[in-house]
Amino acid sequence: MFGYITPDKPELKISEFEIFRGYYCGVCKAIAKRAGHRGRFILSYDSAFLALLLDSLSSAPVSGEHKRCPVHPLNKRFIVNCGDVLEFSSDINILLAYYNLKDKWQDERKLFGPLGLLALRRGYKRVKKKHAALVRDIEKGLSELNELERSRCGQMDEASEPFAGIMQKVFEYPAESDSDKKILGWIGYNLGKWIYLLDAYDDIEDNIKRGAYNPLVIQFRYGENEDIGSFKERIKKEVEFILVYSLSEMEKAFSLLDVKKNRGILENIIYRGLLTKTRQVLEMGAG
Repeated sequence: MFGYITPDKPELKISEFEIFRGYYCGVCKAIAKRAGHRGRFILSYDSAFLALLLDSLSSAPVSGEHKRCPVHPLNKRFIVNCGDVLEFSSDINILLAYYNLKDKWQDERKLFGPLGLLALRRGYKRVKKKHAALVRDIEKGLSELNELERSRCGQMDEASEPFAGIMQKVFEYPAESDSDKKILGWIGYNLGKWIYLLDAYDDIEDNIKRGAYNPLVIQFRYGENEDIGSFKERIKKEVEFILVYSLSEMEKAFSLLDVKKNRGILENIIYRGLLTKTRQVLEMGAG
């Protein structure tokens, strides 16, 4: 998970933000239960969104309690408790964080890689055993992604396809009906494409400096004599078109879901938060 999925906080009601943060805290608590307290460092708003979305398909009211935790010991916080949904979202957070740390260690050889992998090893083994079929699908997608990166794929649509497919599998996995499976899968697919390409644009400067793979750098032919800011400005409109199109497809799919609660929070994230984040990343360092 990359942490790009956040609400447009100024437009949320105070009570809505407390509920959203309650899902975030609930996933954090579930991660600690599975991977130990050291595993909390991987917590992402992306997994909180996954828990929020899945739980919103249930008619059961939002439940939880105000408690203190090791991360915030001074003030009690509302922590959502929705059982299987929190467990699944924390499992996905652990899985994707583990693979991301493994990939960064192989590419960058930074010390936090093996330390993070060690902290998550117990949780990763438990999740891999529990969701064996899903893990196989994720690992297949990651293998395809690694192959595209090794071949220096220079087409952003093609390069983003494996991660989009991974997120499609993740979102449709817990669906209880064929209809929800199809809708959630399409939400996940487009969200995955958006995350991959937004992250690629966000990482352009770092990737160029390190000589690391980036499909945007290859597709749009960055030249050594070109200023990085000017390059990002030059390609911004084309990247923005794909990002906004992916969000529009995600919005269409969301409109088909039978959302039974938390609609205001979900609409804030899907219709405002993701677009705000898109603009923030696209404007950062460009020009």
